[in-house]
Amino acid sequence: MNILILGSGGREHALAWAVVQNPKCDRLIVAPGNAGIESMAECASLDIEDGGAVVALVEEESIDFVIVGPEAPLAKGVADRLRDAGVLVFGPSAAAAQLEASKAFTKEICDACGANTAAYGHFTDAASARAYVQQQGAPIVVKADGLAAGKGVIIAETVAEAEAAINDMFGGAFGGAGAEVVIEEFMDGEEASFFVLCDGTDVLPMGTAQDHKRVGEGDTGPNTGGMGAYSPAPVLTDAIAQTALDQIIKPCMDEMAKRGMPYQGVLYAGLMIKNGVPRLVEYNVRFGDPECQVLMMRLGAQAMDLMHAAAQGRLAGARVNWADDHAITVVMAAKGYPDAYEKGTVIGGLDALPEDSSNIVFHAGTKREGGNVVASGGRVLNVTARGASLTEARDRAYAMVDAIDWNGGFCRRDIGWRALD
Repeated sequence: MNILILGSGGREHALAWAVVQNPKCDRLIVAPGNAGIESMAECASLDIEDGGAVVALVEEESIDFVIVGPEAPLAKGVADRLRDAGVLVFGPSAAAAQLEASKAFTKEICDACGANTAAYGHFTDAASARAYVQQQGAPIVVKADGLAAGKGVIIAETVAEAEAAINDMFGGAFGGAGAEVVIEEFMDGEEASFFVLCDGTDVLPMGTAQDHKRVGEGDTGPNTGGMGAYSPAPVLTDAIAQTALDQIIKPCMDEMAKRGMPYQGVLYAGLMIKNGVPRLVEYNVRFGDPECQVLMMRLGAQAMDLMHAAAQGRLAGARVNWADDHAITVVMAAKGYPDAYEKGTVIGGLDALPEDSSNIVFHAGTKREGGNVVASGGRVLNVTARGASLTEARDRAYAMVDAIDWNGGFCRRDIGWRALD
């Protein structure tokens, strides 16, 4: 098969790494790709949110199967354009992608099917939102309704912090994503990520992971797109995962189908777990980043077969074959991230690092300039390792981190701390 992956981050590098291992992959193009991806696949310059341009590339390069990495093209209907053109694609329609593109939509779906989630209010003006916060008190969670690159969520410890977040969102701090706001009950517990594949009818559990969203060690500081992850997540036991599947995910998928928008692709449920009970924090309509990196490290070549089965509606006969192992990824970010950071700093030492089934550095925000790999984004490298235990995987990952020569970067040194404790 000729395969096209859309995206340019660490998630897409991990997807490419898994896909090229599968003997069914004859040719792989990643658009637009990055400095790491270009060592294993062809890269094509392309606006991946332009459905017409994507279809044109597919026709020009005789692509058989398209995997959409990020959420923005899905929300803009790129998967719809591909299906209309008769192209097999892994990823939901724009209508189904509302599960991530609109937090208010997700809450409506949960209300309709009785899925366990936080109490909430939905607001289109700042005054009403502030009044709700004053009535509810704090801590409380303020969310931009639309897509905000993983940064549109503020956990406010005080009413004043919540009001400031509301003012920022309605003031344009998150662009159009903050034109509407969802304010939620604060849920305490331990958060973990549950990934399932859907083909519009059947749902197949795919794996668990735990992300580290805060920029600082001990989960302190502002939220980021993710500073590291590990898989599996011990807090998400088989029993809790089955409860989430039966009481949250499957009812939501049935409700989506009932509304004429059946879901096809990967669905990532962020769950808050307390006293063995899962509650839905949010849905994402693509693989998490950096959770995808640890999932692909553990799945390898079978990941492509599973995605292909989901796209073809064949999940009823599919199964996931997990090894009894662990994987961890440490995000190296540009100093200053998630606030202002410098671009263009040179990264050395990458060529001397191992790249095999147990150790790899997935590139996220990188590009090549004059023979050098340079930082071109906030989250830049995903240093990823696999081991028989999480401790072994962690030690391998940090050994690679320490071998990278990059004065312009930093990382958290405590990835995996909850499971290791």
